[in-house]
Amino acid sequence: MEESIKQIGERLRGLRDVLNIPTEEVAKLCGITVEHYLKIEAGEADPSVYRLSKISKRYGIDLDVLLFGEEPRMNSYYLTRDKQAPEIDRGDKYMYQTLASGFKGRKMDPFLVQVDPMPGNKKNNKNTHDGQEFDFVLEGVLELTIDKKVLVLRKGDSIYFDAKVPHCMRALENEPAKFLCVVN
Repeated sequence: MEESIKQIGERLRGLRDVLNIPTEEVAKLCGITVEHYLKIEAGEADPSVYRLSKISKRYGIDLDVLLFGEEPRMNSYYLTRDKQAPEIDRGDKYMYQTLASGFKGRKMDPFLVQVDPMPGNKKNNKNTHDGQEFDFVLEGVLELTIDKKVLVLRKGDSIYFDAKVPHCMRALENEPAKFLCVVN
């Protein structure tokens, strides 16, 4: 696993220790087994941005602290220059760039996401998270499965949906798909 995944695991373990949170509580919040959660803390499994978002909201800690170990400091504006957004490599065909990581108290989390193609008809696991999600396709062709509905989005297409409904994405036509993702 990537070094950044290991660091996120260490921060999660530290958060639990400082707040005296039982492992079972965090695993239940994330909708996973205790064993899987412990693998996340050990840096042996992908924490997923959605799970981290659930943890950050539940325990009142900024998502950036879990992702990057830094507190956001800006409260008037935060500028992200082209190709300078901090990256979150999940190691599972998803690459996130956070576009507002330094803005304190933000009400939504915008990301630039790239999904790489997968072999055959393989799909990523569905996940859920609180709130809503908006996706706008910038490049490629993105297949989005929401519950049992399969949608194909092309450059310029967008979708807004209830993120509590299980969903997953994959790139089609053997090319990466890049999209703007905003979650709240």
